[in-house]
Amino acid sequence: MNNPSSPSIGRRSFLGTLGGIGAAALVGGSLPQPASAAPRKGRLRQGVCLGVFRGIKLDFEGQCREAARLGAVAIDLQDPDKFPIMKKYGLIPTEVRGGSGIKAGINDKKNHAEIDAKMREAINAAAAAGAPNVIVLAGDRQGLTDEQGMDNCVLFLNNIKKLAEDKGVTLSMELLNSKVNHPGYMCDKTAWGVELCKRVNSPRFKLLYDIYHMQIMEGDIIRTIQQNFQYIDHFHTAGNPGRNEFDETQELNYVGICKAIADLGYKGIISHEYTPSKGKDPLETLEKMMKICEV
Repeated sequence: MNNPSSPSIGRRSFLGTLGGIGAAALVGGSLPQPASAAPRKGRLRQGVCLGVFRGIKLDFEGQCREAARLGAVAIDLQDPDKFPIMKKYGLIPTEVRGGSGIKAGINDKKNHAEIDAKMREAINAAAAAGAPNVIVLAGDRQGLTDEQGMDNCVLFLNNIKKLAEDKGVTLSMELLNSKVNHPGYMCDKTAWGVELCKRVNSPRFKLLYDIYHMQIMEGDIIRTIQQNFQYIDHFHTAGNPGRNEFDETQELNYVGICKAIADLGYKGIISHEYTPSKGKDPLETLEKMMKICEV
């Protein structure tokens, strides 16, 4: 089973589209770092969010360098001003920031004008850079019913989806938990997100399925992914409980989850969004987590 709406944008496409930025500058007289390392083994392409580097002193370029060295192909949640540095290390920008927020999102009409302007800029910048997607956040309920919020999200997305379709950029609504981390967040169940996808009815509006968050809210991760795969554009990982690395102390079996995703023919990217436990080396931890997902 393939997911044709999830663009399979590789490093060469991103590098060619963004344009040249010149030779890498020498640092301290050392030789330039290689543009990128070989991707990880296995059927899934892996990316990172910058929280995986917490606990180690690296600037953004250093984080890009280490991500590429370890075989990542993408970095999530960055603005266009960071794209040239990512390009230097062969990294694709994924889930580009689009102006919506966890608290102030598209479920409230009063936010629409401001977010619309920012999201259009993000869509255009993502398309120019060969980036596959722009993140969308529903926002806090703040007295709105789920149906009212749904109607407002549909209104917003119907006004912007044509631009996303024309530019070949997917808008990804993130599923977050409202039990532990984000009380009040509206898009906190897969069923609500899937219904939104059905109402918007665009190949360029999908879900960012965060495995950690959905384990907290509903569990049954593999079956849920299998049953709703056509509506999913991107994945985030983390262990539960704690949102740290996923190891034998956690309740999520990422070998099984990643195998199930790969078996569905997923062509997008699965990005790591955990925070390393205190006292653990972030780079060694990331290597271990990426190894687990080589299925």
